Amino acid sequence: MLLNYPNKRKKKDILRKDHLFKLRKMSGTESPNKLIKGNNLDALKCLLFDFNFRNKIDLVYIDPPFSTNTTFKIGQDRTRTISHSHSDDVAYDDTLIGSGFLEFLRERLILIRELMSKNGSIYLHIDYKIGHYVKIIMDEIFGIENFKNDITRIKCNPKNFKRKAYGNVKDLVLFYTKTKDCIWNEPKVPLTDADIKRLFKKVDEDERCYTTIPLHAPGETKNGPTGQPWRGMSPPKGRHWRSNPEVFDKLDAEGLIEWSSNGVPRKKIFSNEKKKNGKKLQDIWEYKDPQYPSYPTQKNKELLELIINTSSNEKSYVMDCFAGSGTTILGAQKLGRLWIGIDSSEPAIQIIKRRLKTKTDLFASKEGYEYYELDDEG
Repeated sequence: MLLNYPNKRKKKDILRKDHLFKLRKMSGTESPNKLIKGNNLDALKCLLFDFNFRNKIDLVYIDPPFSTNTTFKIGQDRTRTISHSHSDDVAYDDTLIGSGFLEFLRERLILIRELMSKNGSIYLHIDYKIGHYVKIIMDEIFGIENFKNDITRIKCNPKNFKRKAYGNVKDLVLFYTKTKDCIWNEPKVPLTDADIKRLFKKVDEDERCYTTIPLHAPGETKNGPTGQPWRGMSPPKGRHWRSNPEVFDKLDAEGLIEWSSNGVPRKKIFSNEKKKNGKKLQDIWEYKDPQYPSYPTQKNKELLELIINTSSNEKSYVMDCFAGSGTTILGAQKLGRLWIGIDSSEPAIQIIKRRLKTKTDLFASKEGYEYYELDDEG
């Protein structure tokens, strides 16, 4: 499915090497980390064509404007004023709406995909008003087969308002990968006491709580041991044994297989084992925004650290080309990743520099960074 609208450019034109700017290093010792001030469309082209970053970025997180037709200012909405800045300093404009906004975002996403490695992932933070259109664009660029999740992020406490609609406490994080071979470090969350009580209802002779699971799994396998009979039984049609039958013999000898009255075997899973390993994280996350942010729309740092831990490895490149207050950058530095941050806002750049300077003791990586600005070649 394609989303058509006026002035939608061809992909080949967007990827043409026609940028009129170059990145000029302004400060910083030699470092793989890069902080860039300027229009991110031009900066992305510089990274792609001039800095050889094609296929190098393992993780992209972006929190672009939400097409709200609003100008955000430092000091607005309970944000703190940065040092040496007037409270009415413009942080950024979010005044593109409709098809103009969609094409603005699409052009950048096309360039981002070229920069992503084959193991790369992208998380795009957007709100419910425009997010469904953005998903269609991301399906076009990354392929619907590489769509992983539409994550619901609980952003705030419930609010009362007079509008005739349900209260809005969420926004969306659209998660895509470049290929099926993405970096994935399985995130786990602890089981609660309520989980244990609900899931582990059986009790053995040692008063240990447990449940049971089938010995077979989806997918038929005709060749190999997992498709062969075990103790006179074959796996059900369209399924295969989870393990080599020799493993089942060992489990049965250890009392870890429960046999039903009609002779059906199931593996025992004990609550203490499951509680130690945790449970799979689901697609509703409660990471509320900071109550007193230093920058409009500043995001929760635990949210960013979860994404960075899950979809990148140590020394992976992490990029945020709508860097804002720099929470992605700080999370990458703290967790020992390399990073690229881009923003056109002077207040944003100053906040990022200040946060990098004051948070150094928290960082796993002691790498510094190079600071660049876009310079007109003409």
